[in-house]
Amino acid sequence: MNNTDQPVNFFNVRAYGILINERQEVLVSDERQYDQEFTKFPGGGVELGEGVRTALIREFQEECGVLIEPIRQIYATEHFIHSAFNDSQLIGIYYLVRAVRESDLKQIPLDPLPPKIQPAQAFRWIPLKEFNESQLTFEVDQDGWRHYLKNQPL
Repeated sequence: MNNTDQPVNFFNVRAYGILINERQEVLVSDERQYDQEFTKFPGGGVELGEGVRTALIREFQEECGVLIEPIRQIYATEHFIHSAFNDSQLIGIYYLVRAVRESDLKQIPLDPLPPKIQPAQAFRWIPLKEFNESQLTFEVDQDGWRHYLKNQPL
């Protein structure tokens, strides 16, 4: 049993990337799905038979058309998190990533979320000096961001 006293039926492994551009802005994904709106880091599910880094690269290409290179792992979930969307235990793995081609960053669709359409996704660049963990909807993303900040060189 977990801390919600409800059994979970499977693990849900997710790979996310923290991408910071040359203007010192971080990329976030605004999404609407399952009648919820949320903000998180780009990324998504690891498919059966797929490695975490491969999944992260695939997700960035599928979602925003950017070929990325994982630089280093920042964080992996260290405690139980029940998925907000299904009856699974969420395991989030976060990487600092960079765009292989800086020109790809200009192609990211930065339009706001279209009204009422589901599922929907849009991206935003937020200046690092204005960004904080409260702008992220989910605890696991907030944990990933705190670990990123904690491990920055002085």
